[in-house]
Amino acid sequence: MKQTEKHLQDLSEIRQIMERSTKFLSLSGWAGILAGILAILGTAAAFLYLDNRAISYETLLTMPRGDAANAPLSFLIADAMIVLVLALSGAVFFSYRKAKKSGEKIWSPVTKRLVIQLAVPLVTGGILVLILAGQRNVHLVAPFTLVFYGLALVNAGKYTTREIVWLGIAQIATGLAATGWSQHGLWFWGAGFGIYHIIYGITLYHKYDRKTVAHG
Repeated sequence: MKQTEKHLQDLSEIRQIMERSTKFLSLSGWAGILAGILAILGTAAAFLYLDNRAISYETLLTMPRGDAANAPLSFLIADAMIVLVLALSGAVFFSYRKAKKSGEKIWSPVTKRLVIQLAVPLVTGGILVLILAGQRNVHLVAPFTLVFYGLALVNAGKYTTREIVWLGIAQIATGLAATGWSQHGLWFWGAGFGIYHIIYGITLYHKYDRKTVAHG
C-alpha cells in the first residue's frame, strides 16, 4: 500500500515538473480580480463622463464627424488605455510575486512563447480598433476589443492554465453579442473585462494561489 502511494506521489511530482517546463503557471488570481475592478471603474468613469456631457453611448455611436464627437471618443479611448496599462502592470506584479514565492523564474522560454501568442492578436486588434475609431465606426470598437482579446487568451491557453481559455471563449461570445447590440456596447465591455475577470480571478485564486500560499 505504501509502495503504491509512493509511486503515485512520484508520478504527481513528475507531472508537476513537466507542467512547469511547458506551461506558465505563475498567473495570479489577484491580477484577474484587479483587472476586473479596474475595468468596472473605467466603465463607470465612461458613463459618468458621457452623462456630464448629456450624451448617451447610443447617441455617440450615431454622431457625425466633428469636435462634438471627438472629445468623448478620445476620452473613451484614453480611459480604456489607462485600464489596460494598470491591469497589465498588476498582472506583472502579482505574477512576479507568485513566481518568487514558488521559487520559479518569471521570465523563461515558456513565458516568451506565452507573450508572443498573446501579443499577435492583441496588437492586431489594437491597430484595427484605432483604425475603426478614426473612421468613426465607433459601434465596432467595444465588440472588437472583446473579440480580439478573447482570441489572444484562447491562443495563449496552451501555455498556461486552461481557465484562461474559458475566459477567452466568454470574451469572444460577449464581443459577438455586442456586435449585434452595439447600442449596449459599453455594458458588454464592462461585463467582459470587468465581471468576467473578477470571476476568473476568484476561480484562479481558489484553485491555484491558495496552494502556493500554503506551500510558501
